Amino acid sequence: MQLLLIKMNRFLLTLIALFTPAWLLQAERILVETESFSDHGGWKLDTQFIREMGSPYLLAHGLGSPVKDATTIIEVKEGGSYQLFARTKDWVARWGAKGQPGRFQIIVNGTPVKTTFGTKGAQWDWQGGGQIQLKKGKNTLALRDLTGFNGRCDAIYLTLNKEIPPNDSDILADWRRELLGITKKPLEKAYDLVVVGGGYSGLGAAISGARMGCKVALIQDRGVLGGNGSSEVRVWAKGNIRRGKYPRIGEIIEEICDHAKKSPGTYEEFEDAKKEAIVRAEKNIDLQFFHHAFKVEKQGNKVSAVHAFNVRNGQVTRFSGLLFVDATGHGTIGFLAGADHTMTEKGRMGMSNMWAWANDASEVSYPETPWALDLNMMDFPYPRDFHGPWYWESGYDKDPLGDAEGIRDWNLRAVFGAFNAMKNRDGADKHKNAKLTWVAYIGGPRESRRLLGDVILTEEDIVTKREFPDGCVPSTWSIDLHYPKKQYAQKFPENPFISYAVHGKGVDRSYGYPVPYRCFYSRNIENLFMAGRCISVTHEALGTVRVMKTCGMMGEVVGRAASICIQKDCLPRDVYESHLDDLIELINLPGKAFRPTVKDKIIIPDDAMQLAGRYGAPNGLDPKKFPGVVDDSQASFKGKWIRGQGLKPYFSFGYQYSSDPESIATFTLEAPKAGQYDTRIAYQPHPNRGKSVSVDITTGDKTIKMNSIVNMTQKPSFENGFHSVGKITLRKGQKVMVSLHAKGSHGNVHVDAAQLHPAD
Repeated sequence: MQLLLIKMNRFLLTLIALFTPAWLLQAERILVETESFSDHGGWKLDTQFIREMGSPYLLAHGLGSPVKDATTIIEVKEGGSYQLFARTKDWVARWGAKGQPGRFQIIVNGTPVKTTFGTKGAQWDWQGGGQIQLKKGKNTLALRDLTGFNGRCDAIYLTLNKEIPPNDSDILADWRRELLGITKKPLEKAYDLVVVGGGYSGLGAAISGARMGCKVALIQDRGVLGGNGSSEVRVWAKGNIRRGKYPRIGEIIEEICDHAKKSPGTYEEFEDAKKEAIVRAEKNIDLQFFHHAFKVEKQGNKVSAVHAFNVRNGQVTRFSGLLFVDATGHGTIGFLAGADHTMTEKGRMGMSNMWAWANDASEVSYPETPWALDLNMMDFPYPRDFHGPWYWESGYDKDPLGDAEGIRDWNLRAVFGAFNAMKNRDGADKHKNAKLTWVAYIGGPRESRRLLGDVILTEEDIVTKREFPDGCVPSTWSIDLHYPKKQYAQKFPENPFISYAVHGKGVDRSYGYPVPYRCFYSRNIENLFMAGRCISVTHEALGTVRVMKTCGMMGEVVGRAASICIQKDCLPRDVYESHLDDLIELINLPGKAFRPTVKDKIIIPDDAMQLAGRYGAPNGLDPKKFPGVVDDSQASFKGKWIRGQGLKPYFSFGYQYSSDPESIATFTLEAPKAGQYDTRIAYQPHPNRGKSVSVDITTGDKTIKMNSIVNMTQKPSFENGFHSVGKITLRKGQKVMVSLHAKGSHGNVHVDAAQLHPAD
């Protein structure tokens, strides 16, 4: 009985904390959650690992320079000598690493507590800080970072008694997930569509659904939108959009996507403010920043509500809805709802934490990092172009859900160890002015849970180009799977931190493979959609669908499908079985099409985007502005050709190239009036191009036949890639066929455009 009372008291103590903005006041107990500090200073609010360690916390991510103090004020009713505890950890202790990089102080009323925190325990626990004096009334607390190397603090507990606060994970889980309504009833909000996750997939779903008349809640656990495509992670948005069977899909993503020149890009390139402004401009979207979804309510096989708490003040809100979208990446909502799911046991792709550096005008020092990975310059690929890109990746066979913090921290040790090699070891002579400018503390995971739908898309489906009647979202990325790079895994075979990518060639990267709609809803939770990397695919198929623009287009389709469900009072599966034509009609509308409610008439605004084509929106030169030009999209082709956009300038959507001896490309031109014309082809030179490309010119009535040999490794004769292949005299309306042959070319034949240019 006594043990039961102790457990209940501990449980109630932790339970109450969530519902206090900064402090819990009893006669003799005060609990301060650091996320509720009034001023975070230079500390970061880290919400990534709530489901793992039980709470958001403050992180001193200063790249080796101590960050500004986090501060708050507490009100104390009974002054006296209090015992102080801080929930923290020595974040490198799990690896037995030398040094304690996460050291910090707690300042009480301007005086540092004698204990240095962040120095004990490999796991989250309460570190004692001894006795302190608190006065009746207002008292100030501050967290003072001592290193700049990722010290962390979850909470501060002050008590007149000497009891140690609870750290039982089961108690904390109950506190945060299950029994939140014991002391305070949650706020109630009701919607048509509840979207959890504010990355590209969640953004696509929320905006699309809202514009089709759904009342939408968009729940995001951080204060920025974009997920991996935000300034916090800085992965450039990849995957071609606005193409394939339904080229209107992707227009919403075109509005929000970044245009970074590399990955990681700069803070400015990711335009966090633009994404937020677009969402807030939608009257049907209720944006909920800093809300962590932790509980799902069900009625039968349907989700009825999602509970989420404000990570800064603990306020719980119950978001009820008719339909739900899991855009969490990890499939969290589906998992909590009991959705069928899977996760590859071994050989998963890992998590990346990218970084950047620069050369300062003068020498810059960098502290030694004995606790980081023990690296020399030969142990990692040199970060050329001043950045550590996507392949700084680890955690392949680690638990991507239960040990996400450990994977992130290992990546940090790798980055800091690499920069230490550049500054203080064998790279020191060449990097005296080098300065670490940015390291992502938010991890970019690639693979975890996948929720199962009515179709589980496979690699074979994609490679064989299997047609599904509901194929819609064009996946244009190659089947891109990551593996540890053996060259750099020798020192740390238990968790390599450099990867390489294997790109399959079964995807048409211009047109795309149409991913079926049935991959976007749960097969056993009737009103649950999913969008993003947690959709219904195999590990191999995930390699192509997981990139951000593709994930965003999934959201666009899901939002449109949700509006049909609301309008017709049906479920996601019914859309496929009974209303597929309605879905196709909606996804053929411009991205900016809207209606106030699902019952209203759809309006097409004047600023709707121009309809793109099968191979995307034209981003090259406009053929209409060049007299007599015919683009390769209007040519006829024989043999095997590959589309490309790597060499500029090009006309319209890009160009095509081939080395297949059977390949022939033929342009049909027509003389607008009688006269002499210079017949020209357009190409861009490259060392792999054909050195002896045969070009035939034949008139429609066979009266003229000419042949020219072109060396496409050399620069063309005229601007915009044009090269003359012969002059001919033509009647008005006379047709001319210009054919390029790959046979005997000794390289790739490049085909972009052809032109009849007046000879004078």
